[in-house]
Amino acid sequence: MTGFFLTKTRTRRLLTDACLQVLEREGWTLSKVSGFGNARIRRLVRDGKSKLAAIRTTQDQWIAFPRTQDDTKWATLSEVDAVVVASVDPDDPKVARVHMIDANELRRRFDRAYAARRNAGYSIPVGRGVWIALYENEVSDPVTLVGAGAGIANAPIARVPLAAVGPPTSNAPAGTTRPAAGATDDGTLTIAEAKARLARTLGVDPSNIKITVEA
Repeated sequence: MTGFFLTKTRTRRLLTDACLQVLEREGWTLSKVSGFGNARIRRLVRDGKSKLAAIRTTQDQWIAFPRTQDDTKWATLSEVDAVVVASVDPDDPKVARVHMIDANELRRRFDRAYAARRNAGYSIPVGRGVWIALYENEVSDPVTLVGAGAGIANAPIARVPLAAVGPPTSNAPAGTTRPAAGATDDGTLTIAEAKARLARTLGVDPSNIKITVEA
């Protein structure tokens, strides 16, 4: 029997691809943006409207942004219009929840979190990320939950089985066509794609599909 196993590195890649894949499915045209170093930034265009989005992933349902070196604003977060975050679903680790969150709202949450922790005497070196929880309710005690709840206030735009995630077309070289999720470049059907297709046909999660290969 062949299972679907995920390492942290593979999960992070799949979560990133899930973000991009969902955005494409929602009708956004994606393009990379220079000038942000290693930050995962995309220009999103749809129906004549354009926005700059930061792509974030989380496997523990917390997200972070650091302060700028002069401690006047949030690095990356202060430059974008939205944050698209894919989180491992806390109810099912083989599923991603994808959220699109207005950057103004997130900046306010991070501002509250930063102020509360500084007031509580926390040491927060410049350049180190400040973390907020996506799926915890915001409360003042403990102070670490100030700013929490963005994933509650902003329902996911999609839930994606990680076994069904394939590379988005925006990552493919110009003039190429993306193979089906889980398929190899020559079109050969893989176990992951077979499970994904069966799951779509039967209306179940791919994690419930077991395939046995006998020589």
